[in-house]
Amino acid sequence: MKKILILSNSSGGLYDFRNELIRELLEEYQVTVSIPDQVRTKELSEEGCRVVQTPINRRGVNPIEDMKLIKAYRKLLKDEKPDLVLTYTIKPNIYGGFCCGRMKIPYISTVTGLGSTFQKKGLLLKVIVAMYRMGLKKCACVFFQNEENRKIFDFYHIKGKSSRLVKGSGVNLQRHPLEPYPEREEVHFLFVGRMMREKGIEELLAAAENLAGPKVRFELLGYCDEDYQDRLDEFEKKGYIRQLGFDPDVHEYLKNCSALVLPTYHEGMSNVLMEASATGRPVIATNISGCREIFEEGVTGLGCNPKSSEDLIRALKEFLMRSREERAQMGQKAREKMEKEFDRKKVALDYMEEIQTLTNR
Repeated sequence: MKKILILSNSSGGLYDFRNELIRELLEEYQVTVSIPDQVRTKELSEEGCRVVQTPINRRGVNPIEDMKLIKAYRKLLKDEKPDLVLTYTIKPNIYGGFCCGRMKIPYISTVTGLGSTFQKKGLLLKVIVAMYRMGLKKCACVFFQNEENRKIFDFYHIKGKSSRLVKGSGVNLQRHPLEPYPEREEVHFLFVGRMMREKGIEELLAAAENLAGPKVRFELLGYCDEDYQDRLDEFEKKGYIRQLGFDPDVHEYLKNCSALVLPTYHEGMSNVLMEASATGRPVIATNISGCREIFEEGVTGLGCNPKSSEDLIRALKEFLMRSREERAQMGQKAREKMEKEFDRKKVALDYMEEIQTLTNR
């Protein structure tokens, strides 16, 4: 059997969002996964993957740590001798891609989002662009999750040998089945994600302070990625929010909410918006690329301007004015949109088509 090596910065992200592709690969290939953590290593191993731990500092650029990562990837490629490498997220794409190119190993990279990377200026932006060009110039195919990211790469002349556009990671319609809409009178707004500025936590807290009450609750699921814990604790004591902690299995939380709220600044293609929609829940999210493709304004969700607590509050108030039956209908339409456009099995087939073409040469 030919061998596939996958480089990723998160076992959770790999298993939760790309496991359908991994299972397809295991039917035809030996699969080794390189990940920095152990959140989903047990599940990946039990499915048949060989798991290799490779430490990655996900945030920021530390030349010493990044050189260690390049060295680790070179050794891994030399030991594994893969027929094809798949890379996901920024550092695996850049450093893994660089090593594959130097060692003449074919590879496919996926741009899962750009964050604020290309909003930098001056020398830092030039360095980032140069690193991306270095990592992707010999890439057999670059997969993009939204058209805006692809246009940004084209503008900066960051190109692989080819590119494809997919519907993000898609959504597992079996793992996130349509659930009956809650009968209760209270509205529970749910936020799922890291507690950080670029996920819109400032705007969310402002909305909670403005709207929370006996019939409106704000619940936050995820871990604190920036220095917000004291403020979150303060807001919880005042009754504005409820902290749910971190749980990799989000479906029960989606099932129990009235709507998902995501005032994020940047997305590749939001997985949690797809999961909430598949569960039959309306979404309130920013009108940015990576979010707006997932919901239909006024039909399956409501949009708001990024970085605007006032506009988020407006959208939430608009949702609160709708009857329970209208909200449930929005959720039903959201599920139908996921079934029609975002089935993860279709995304896996797009990858398999490219993978089989490259490995059969």
